Amino acid sequence: MTKKNSDIRVLIAKPGLDGHDVGAKIIVRALMEAGFQVIYTGLKKSPEEIARIAADEDVDVLGLSVLSGSHIPICRRLQALLPEHGLDDVVWVVGGNIPNKDCSELQGLGVDAVFPVGSPPQSIVDFIRQRIS
Repeated sequence: MTKKNSDIRVLIAKPGLDGHDVGAKIIVRALMEAGFQVIYTGLKKSPEEIARIAADEDVDVLGLSVLSGSHIPICRRLQALLPEHGLDDVVWVVGGNIPNKDCSELQGLGVDAVFPVGSPPQSIVDFIRQRIS
């Protein structure tokens, strides 16, 4: 069944101690302008908090914005938490300061797409539309 943009629920989360959220807010705005329902967690959320919020909000897409370099350990922890919270089928994207050498490891952890710093917001919108519809 195809979902309309207005039915697609996206959580954008800022894990760890990273206090920089301008990029996340730009993505939140682009997703909202595309018609998605967007929930933003705010700063410094633990993987446990992110998984709980994603489950409580019944999201279709989980997006992490990570600039701190801690994307691998955060995603390892989140990978274990997603099934525990019934989020096995959520589309999972990670953006931020992600070196190319880490992309395959993230995908091996279950991340569906990686959007490094500088990725056009429209590319994220398009990816979500393709994956959810």
